[in-house]
Amino acid sequence: MNKFRLPFANGNHPRSAEEKSEIIERAALAYAAYMDALGFDWRSDPNSSETPMRVAKAFVNDLADGCYSVPPKITAFDNVDKYDGVVFQGNIKMHSFCSHHHLPFIGNAHVAYIPNGNIVGLSKIPRIVDVFARRLQVQERLTDEIKDCLQDTLNPIGVAVVIEAQHLCMQMRGVEKQHSSTTTSAFSGIFISDEKTRAEFMNLIK
Repeated sequence: MNKFRLPFANGNHPRSAEEKSEIIERAALAYAAYMDALGFDWRSDPNSSETPMRVAKAFVNDLADGCYSVPPKITAFDNVDKYDGVVFQGNIKMHSFCSHHHLPFIGNAHVAYIPNGNIVGLSKIPRIVDVFARRLQVQERLTDEIKDCLQDTLNPIGVAVVIEAQHLCMQMRGVEKQHSSTTTSAFSGIFISDEKTRAEFMNLIK
């Protein structure tokens, strides 16, 4: 089973432009009905009259476009210099949408791996973060998906992922704790078995 199954795609392939256009049309109609159900007089408001279509396009083309995309193909390069240390990318800006309340959570991802014969182009790591973040998510699953994608496709000695994020579902509703943040972590390989290596990664974040 493909653990990176797309949540809303038909099978395990990205949506075509035609399919995405049809999804946008259906979503706009549904969002119009949603606004009607909430009692919003949106049709007579020039600021809101196009909102159903705007929301549908925003989700399909930007906010949740990871639902219709596959993780980028990781091009591995020979580690000709035999580098065997930590490759670290920190403060990767990310935004996602909470599965529970459909409100954003925003923060930074910190990702590291130790090569096992191959290295990866640095631009691919932020792209992996983006494609998994731009889905309806919970932070715990997002952290695991980034780690699993790198581990399964690159087969490094180990992968480490930490995400720090602020959740608007906590800041705007419920407990309304505006300054709280949530941290999640996921490790594989040597980052689990070797405390010194894991501590090096955590120090790089700091």
